[in-house]
Amino acid sequence: MSDANNAQRSDKRKQSLYFPETMLTEIKDEAARLDRSLSWVVQRAWKLARADIRKIPSVNDVGEDDVDE
Repeated sequence: MSDANNAQRSDKRKQSLYFPETMLTEIKDEAARLDRSLSWVVQRAWKLARADIRKIPSVNDVGEDDVDE
């Protein structure tokens, strides 16, 4: 494996994410139940949900008739 490929695979970037307290508590509880890290749970959740999330229209896709006033 080349150094460039190896760097891409092991590239871990620190990022701060903010969750409502109740959601964070649920994620922590699931992480403890699964004996996994918070990061693992959030990454797994993203992998499972990303196809559904991509179905959500972007702000630019919403027509004027669809906007709540």
